[in-house]
Amino acid sequence: MGSGQSKPDDNVFYSETPIEFSEDVVNHLADNMASPGPNAQRQSSIDAHVRSRIQAELSRLRKEEELVQLEIEKALEKENLDKEHAMAGEAVESSGEVGSVKSSAALLGDLEEVRQKVERYHKRKDITEGDIQEKSEAVASCYRSHPTTPLECWRDVLAFKASVAKVEQQYVDSLR
Repeated sequence: MGSGQSKPDDNVFYSETPIEFSEDVVNHLADNMASPGPNAQRQSSIDAHVRSRIQAELSRLRKEEELVQLEIEKALEKENLDKEHAMAGEAVESSGEVGSVKSSAALLGDLEEVRQKVERYHKRKDITEGDIQEKSEAVASCYRSHPTTPLECWRDVLAFKASVAKVEQQYVDSLR
């Protein structure tokens, strides 16, 4: 019934003329078998690409840090201006004129908001600086210790990518 389908094919083809390869092809194949890793030019290209990706990520994180610092400075400046206005308002109230002065409850609310922003900033900074910096140094160290076999560093690269993805996800979650 199905025995015809399970028989091995006995059709084998043999070439009547021998296949010949040029000496250049044979030498090229022999050279590739002798050196299992990528050639020096390819390796330097890979290294440069990895370095550029690391530098791009670091510059992105530094820009983000600068933006948070500017936000904190603006909030602190606003708080200082509010305090100055409050002090000036008290002086105006004592002279009989009523100025537009924020209540102490509103100032405490603003102060609490600034504190929360500072805490979130420090939390993000600690996470990003600690984990990503550590993983980045591990990748760089691995590449330095394995100059001819960079594929040995795949675990460190994956750990670095995972930590960057984790930080990015935490940042996105913090924006929600």
